[in-house]
Amino acid sequence: MHAFIMAGGKGVRLRPYTTALPKPLVPIGDQHAILEIVMRQLSAAGFNRVTLAIGHLGHIIRAYVGDGSQWGLEVEYAVEESPLGTLGPLVAMRDRLPEHFLVMNGDILTSLDYAALLERHRAAGSPLTIATHNRQVTIDFGVLSTSDGHVTEFREKPSLAYQVSMGVYGLSRETLGSYEPGLPLGFDELVLDLLKQGTPPATYEFDGYWLDIGRPEDYDRANTEFVAHRDLLLGSS
Repeated sequence: MHAFIMAGGKGVRLRPYTTALPKPLVPIGDQHAILEIVMRQLSAAGFNRVTLAIGHLGHIIRAYVGDGSQWGLEVEYAVEESPLGTLGPLVAMRDRLPEHFLVMNGDILTSLDYAALLERHRAAGSPLTIATHNRQVTIDFGVLSTSDGHVTEFREKPSLAYQVSMGVYGLSRETLGSYEPGLPLGFDELVLDLLKQGTPPATYEFDGYWLDIGRPEDYDRANTEFVAHRDLLLGSS
């Protein structure tokens, strides 16, 4: 099984932590880098090959990960000379990818079963399968509905529920066949194209632990919660 990890971003929202370190290598719990946790999880789930898309401070990631043998993985690198978006690096090397594979961001902590997601994707025959998580968002204002200059409804600080993308996907190589290598391609663009074509992505709903470490407050939360969730994320080893 093959996983493609996006690890080339600058991590601007997570500064100053990412001034000297690429975001996937910021430490969690003073012991593990985010990327190390992901690699250990993939190996435990039965994955044997990983491609790392690197760009910003990519030489540090390469020095840390090496050939992946420390986790029982075979690692290769896709180097972004210029930003190619979320999926552009995949298009550039699609001929070297298997028929179905996992794609994920390199800055998430989750107890998601990666192998189960990929198997669901294979079985469903969908062009793209998106792991989703339910998020509650509280609006910090009184929300009004209006018509003809009058208030028709009032809700005080309502809480709205959304299914959000977890940044983990099952993808098929043929889904990328119409895109030109070397040009940027975003995840949003792919999803909108699939909807226009009448071939909507499938979803894989997940209600377990998931945290996207995109902001300083998310990083602080990850460190606070790691001791309690260590066995869930890494097993008892």
